[in-house]
Amino acid sequence: MKPFIKDLSKRDTEFQNIINELITNPTVQEMKKYRQHYETTCFDHCYDAAYYCYLICKKYHLDYISATRAAMLHDLFLYDWRVRQPDRKGLHAFTHGKKACENACQLFDLNEKEKDIILKHMWPVTIKFPKSIEGFVLTLVDKYCAMSESFDVFQSRLFTKQAFRYAYVFLSLLVIRI
Repeated sequence: MKPFIKDLSKRDTEFQNIINELITNPTVQEMKKYRQHYETTCFDHCYDAAYYCYLICKKYHLDYISATRAAMLHDLFLYDWRVRQPDRKGLHAFTHGKKACENACQLFDLNEKEKDIILKHMWPVTIKFPKSIEGFVLTLVDKYCAMSESFDVFQSRLFTKQAFRYAYVFLSLLVIRI
């Protein structure tokens, strides 16, 4: 999670009040054990997505409470998706929304919009369209967060690997010489 986003979200008491019941739940806390994208945990990924959904949906006078809650729970699948498991059928990208929704429904009383947002957050992979604008917001926010988390890792690795640093210096010298 980017530090400035974390600082903003921590100071936003309305956002914290919406997700407090969710993030203090021991099962939701287990999301911290599983990586989502590179170095980001499922918990941090969902927390970021929840805050962005909250900001966007509130700004456009949408159901920001349902969107925020669904975003915080959208990846509540509680397994390492990189490890093949015989009891799990289908590819993770196609099935984890259903698993996350089942897990969330066991823990919390979700409304129909929240369930639909969680189930269909992987659209267009899931083929079925989200029924609400808030569902599309999470779909886009989820992709943005995943790309941002991946880019941060690629960028940090590019400048920390010695071979890449030398290549970068070499290319810079070539550009300067031309």
